[in-house]
Amino acid sequence: MLQIRHLTIRHKKDYRVLLEDFNLCVNPGDKCALIGEEGNGKSTLLKLIYAPDMAAAYAEYEGEIQRSGERFGYLPQELPEAQRQRTIYEYLTAADRFYDKDPRELAQLCAKIGFSLERLYSEEPLGILSGGEKIKVQLIRLLVEEPTMLLLDEPSNDLDLETLEWLEGFIQDCPIPVLYISHDETLLERTANRIIHIEQLRRKTAPRCTVAYADYRSYIAGRLRQFEKQAQEAGNERRAYDRQQEKFRRIQQKVEHQQNAVSRQDPHTAALLKKTMHRVKAYEARFEKEFENMTEMPEYEEAMFTRFGNQASIPNGKVVLDFTLDALCVPAAFGTQECPVLARGIRLFIQGARHVCITGRNGCGKTTLMRILADGLLQRTDIKAAYMPQNYEELLPLEQTPVEFLSDGSRQSISMMRTYLGSMKFTANEMTHPMRELSGGQKAKIMLLYLDTSGCDVLLLDEPSRNFSPLSNPVIRRMLAGYRGAIISVSHDRKYIAEVCDQIYELTADGLIRTDPAIPSLS
Repeated sequence: MLQIRHLTIRHKKDYRVLLEDFNLCVNPGDKCALIGEEGNGKSTLLKLIYAPDMAAAYAEYEGEIQRSGERFGYLPQELPEAQRQRTIYEYLTAADRFYDKDPRELAQLCAKIGFSLERLYSEEPLGILSGGEKIKVQLIRLLVEEPTMLLLDEPSNDLDLETLEWLEGFIQDCPIPVLYISHDETLLERTANRIIHIEQLRRKTAPRCTVAYADYRSYIAGRLRQFEKQAQEAGNERRAYDRQQEKFRRIQQKVEHQQNAVSRQDPHTAALLKKTMHRVKAYEARFEKEFENMTEMPEYEEAMFTRFGNQASIPNGKVVLDFTLDALCVPAAFGTQECPVLARGIRLFIQGARHVCITGRNGCGKTTLMRILADGLLQRTDIKAAYMPQNYEELLPLEQTPVEFLSDGSRQSISMMRTYLGSMKFTANEMTHPMRELSGGQKAKIMLLYLDTSGCDVLLLDEPSRNFSPLSNPVIRRMLAGYRGAIISVSHDRKYIAEVCDQIYELTADGLIRTDPAIPSLS
């Protein structure tokens, strides 16, 4: 059993408190979803539970974490660079119990996850696998070890739709407790029976953590109802307070006027007015004391807000993309000159401000295709395109601060970017942290601001929602759905696909196959 008592976590650099006096007991059958905005300490909490040394470089803590002999299976948000250099076989055989599994057990596990049994013994480096394939290999290694509790940091990232559905069933049916972070709202809705919500209030100076025995939908709906009720009660009490204060003000003004008008030859009336004023002041003091315990207006951490693409505009008849490719190949690997063919006969035509999404199984070449499309569109002069890669480090200079990256160095530009970052819930300190110290979600916000401030009218987005919190993602979807330019994206996020995209294609070995009802041409 995992028990946490009076845990407080502080960030070493700015000494910001991430979690304060936190208590938790995880029991058999618990499916605990950790939610909260980016940079609030969710991943740090998982690291401290699994191995405190993993967070020692940037965080310190006090309190008690009792593990009681638990054998944790930990899935990190990002695979360490050293592990990426290992082959699939080397990575899996580093698990102590790998050789205890017979071929039948390994085959059953691979079938569930959707990964070829033969590839377990492959010399493929993990670094060349797709994002979803990396997650699958890590899950196989975790499950081979037969843990007594799972700690999963974004297990749904980059998984294809089929494997996402498997992951949902796995979490639901898992006989051991699962403590996990996910930004996939559908997965949260279908799996969580307990919510741990980490918030940072008052410009990230006041941490708050709520632990609720509830599914995700019930928690969010109940939280909204509670806040609405509290806000209504607080509003009613403040209006009553204001009315009474106005009444006292009028009485005091009347008495003061009478005191000023009374003649010095009438000391009796002056004394009476003085007593009246004392009584009014006494009533006011009593009233103030009664309202000391007024219902407070609800405090909650708002999801980020930003304008987006206000200047973007694509004419209905404008041909954004007319693309054909005979064969989509993965770059040569394994020290050979071979270029494995992933798909043939690819054709994609986009006209006007369409919002296109490309789906497909892990490893089918979606990211490779996006890079090819980006290379062509970024060179065009008749449109202005911008690319958000799945791996932000392809574009982000990690040693720079967010302000340095986004601004041109002028005082006006720096001031403007600070304002934009503030709207994205960055603190003043976080704006000056090197980007390598920021969370994946914070880097995603910086990428979003980069796209916005570049004034583009065509967006290429590879898994745009993968690192945003489930509380931020509805805002992201509304912003992108209202974007008046064209969007070409890769995503497995079911809510993103449903709410943002009007053309959906599946990448298969036979090319791109339209999976949504065809929409008439805009021309």
